[in-house]
Amino acid sequence: MSNTVHFQARGRTVVGCTLLVIALGASVTACTGGDDDPLSAAPYDAAGQISFNGPTEAGKKADPDKPLEVVAEGADGRITDVTAMDAAGRHVAGELSADGARWHSTSPLAAGARYTVRVSTEDGDGAPGRKVLTFETGRPSTKKTLDVSFGPDAGAYGVGQPVTAELSQPVRDSAQRAIVERALKVDSTPAVEGAWHWVDDKKLHYRPKEYWPSHATVQVRSTLDGIKIGDRMWGGTAKPLTITTDDRVVAVTDAAAHTLTLYRDGEEVRQMPVTAGKPGFETRNGVKVVLAKEPFVRMRSSTVGIAEGSSESYDLPVYFATRVTWSGEYVHAAPWSVGSQGAANVSHGCVGMSTADAEWFFDAVQEGDLVEVVNSGGETMEPFGNGFGDWNLDWTEWRTGSALTSGTPNGQGTAEQARLRPQSV
Repeated sequence: MSNTVHFQARGRTVVGCTLLVIALGASVTACTGGDDDPLSAAPYDAAGQISFNGPTEAGKKADPDKPLEVVAEGADGRITDVTAMDAAGRHVAGELSADGARWHSTSPLAAGARYTVRVSTEDGDGAPGRKVLTFETGRPSTKKTLDVSFGPDAGAYGVGQPVTAELSQPVRDSAQRAIVERALKVDSTPAVEGAWHWVDDKKLHYRPKEYWPSHATVQVRSTLDGIKIGDRMWGGTAKPLTITTDDRVVAVTDAAAHTLTLYRDGEEVRQMPVTAGKPGFETRNGVKVVLAKEPFVRMRSSTVGIAEGSSESYDLPVYFATRVTWSGEYVHAAPWSVGSQGAANVSHGCVGMSTADAEWFFDAVQEGDLVEVVNSGGETMEPFGNGFGDWNLDWTEWRTGSALTSGTPNGQGTAEQARLRPQSV
């Protein structure tokens, strides 16, 4: 905090807020000087000039969630200065009204702290008054509870599926992030090295250093319940989660060779001719995770910013669509481009194949399986915000997003884009 701030009654400040102000005991001595000039007098005891509205019971503690207020009583006196500080030396910021009738705090009080408030006043003749008050704060009557929701839903997934944690309250402070992250437990059988990464203030992703092992069991839980995270934030509940992994399924699309090859547990199962994104609509390079399987999708060019009626516009029924980004990238049936599949890239960003091959691929994969694109002219899949691009960060980069490492937690996008569901073909 800064040094003591003095509040002078200059200019008008209009303040509107809900106040709880605390009744406080005080001990002060006052006397008057012998001069006739009131400005030369020693400060008098301003107890009769000052009021603190609120509870008056002995031992009552103030609620730190409510502002502190000092009010000048009577028409002849006014407040000239207020200084509030806790036992640790932290000052409380505040505002004084233009007429000196009222001062209120503008920065929060700490819970479980002892405060000293020094009030300066003057009466109608300009004689100075002083009042020193002390009080303690208790636990806040209203506190924020940080609940955690884990994802995905319980069930079986591919080995590329990240674990997610959604927080009910934003956490920005690095020390508080460390408390939260330390309490989010992920255990897998067989055991693997892994880490959380803060995607933004309310979302974390967890992934291993490498893909999950095949046929692993992953258990996720929180020990935050009842743990103090900050002065006004306490850990709440979280429903534990268990997921399992199936075979290691990786589909590699080589945009230059115009092929998609599916591997299961390292063994090639099938290679199929495909078409990828043409110049100007290149398919994203990098690793993507299967997000959903949609038997039928109506794909419109307007959802990806292509004007209706233009030479690139389309409105097509699409079958056996396996989604890999929220922005509309799929692996799907494209019977209209069979003549180009295996020979040229003619799509608007998706990976297209024959209907028979698309149906086979649709049945062969599940959520959490991996689709990797290589040798495309497109940009690399973003890590967050457009699906699960988590695997496009190497392990060192991934660890910089943890509050428990020497790296600085970073937000590399938000999940807002996940609410957009355009389609491209």
